[in-house]
Amino acid sequence: MSSRIKFKIVTPERTLFEQEVDQITLPVTDGEVTIMPDHRSYIASLKAGEVMFKVDGKETLLVVSSGFVEFNNNTLVVLADTAEAAGEIDLKRAEEARKRAEEIKNEKVTMSEMEYARVAAAIEKESARVRVARKHHSRGGIKLD
Repeated sequence: MSSRIKFKIVTPERTLFEQEVDQITLPVTDGEVTIMPDHRSYIASLKAGEVMFKVDGKETLLVVSSGFVEFNNNTLVVLADTAEAAGEIDLKRAEEARKRAEEIKNEKVTMSEMEYARVAAAIEKESARVRVARKHHSRGGIKLD
């Protein structure tokens, strides 16, 4: 039985994180999954949301958008369209981006399925960024307006 998972999260721009961790909780299209050492092989579609992993009992938060997850032989690779550490998120900018996406959705009387999917994905992504940033700041004792 292994005690750690090799965890790597990659976006088209960079490798955001690569380290051994104790466990990881990820947002997948069917809900949420927690991967622990010696978990069975697993492949899933990633959805926008919070990624939480633990190392020596300390929790770290990331936010991701869509992508894929593959776990095999205690190695977890996450291929995400975008990913950010919670501390990197500018909460004000994330809230403004979410509001702009909501306004676009509400202003468009007719919209193709493709346009609607893009706007819905943007709202989901920015909402996840806002949630993760708020949680990170509240854990750090930072007072939010």
